[in-house]
Amino acid sequence: MIAQRGVPVIYADELAREVVVPGKPANADIAATWPDVIAPDGTVDRKRLGALVFHDPAARARLEAITHPRIQALAVQRVAELEKQGCPLAFYEASLLVEAGRHREYDGLVVVRASVENQVRRAVARDGFSEAEARARIDAQLPLAEKVRVATAVIDNDGDLEATRAQVAALLDSLAD
Repeated sequence: MIAQRGVPVIYADELAREVVVPGKPANADIAATWPDVIAPDGTVDRKRLGALVFHDPAARARLEAITHPRIQALAVQRVAELEKQGCPLAFYEASLLVEAGRHREYDGLVVVRASVENQVRRAVARDGFSEAEARARIDAQLPLAEKVRVATAVIDNDGDLEATRAQVAALLDSLAD
């Protein structure tokens, strides 16, 4: 919805995919740590890797040590590119921003809030996860209340699409002032 209004959005998940492509150091580190998650074409089988790391906190920490610094460096590069273009406003969308303490690096933090039931239902529909896989990913994050506590703005995403759209519009209007 933010991008539809013409505001650039940098998606951490896209950066995460970019840093693990074949030939990149993170891909080699993942292959050395978990050779079974590398597909014949050299790409990371994200579903298989997720099944390993979202049930093993030590494995998840290892993966984050491999990928997070590289994702962060790429995000900094993208922000610098937008600043160079004179972009007055941009968003960085990242699930683990608060967990990593990186929310302090930005001018504000917008948290999109939805009930666990809706988060699970949506992840199952959107990503094809089982309910257990979706819950494991949610459980790997800080409780939503902790993220809301440090937010500068909150979007309630439990309502219908139009209600969410209206909140996003109001937020963007307030930031344009």
